[in-house]
Amino acid sequence: MPHTTVARRRNALVLHRRFLEDAVAAGLPAKGLDQAFARKIEISPSMWSQIKSARPIGDKLARQIERHCDMEAGWLDREDTPQSEALPDAAEERFVAAARDAWRQANAKGKRELSGWLKKHAQEKKAPEAADSAAPAP
Repeated sequence: MPHTTVARRRNALVLHRRFLEDAVAAGLPAKGLDQAFARKIEISPSMWSQIKSARPIGDKLARQIERHCDMEAGWLDREDTPQSEALPDAAEERFVAAARDAWRQANAKGKRELSGWLKKHAQEKKAPEAADSAAPAP
């Protein structure tokens, strides 16, 4: 069963994130970028705020957003947005911030330990998959 409402919001947020990244890379100040994105897609800042939180995006508005963001018609409805474009959740953002702080505060030995820990756990996660594929078929 398609979840168009969820897909449209998620994909609109992907477009918003791209807009923010491009604007910041161009040297624009972060303040006011939400309003600038709303202007780009020709809606009010208030409506954009509602969309980010809960307001569904109808068919007409979905096509309007796609048009103004140079995406093909129907792109906003896609449920197969690549994982690399998926937005991190708040818990992931907090973890990344904590990891960054730990890295920056660590000396060389601490950085090696953090890096080693991450590599070890990444390998452990892959190990069951490798073991399953290496096991002979019954």
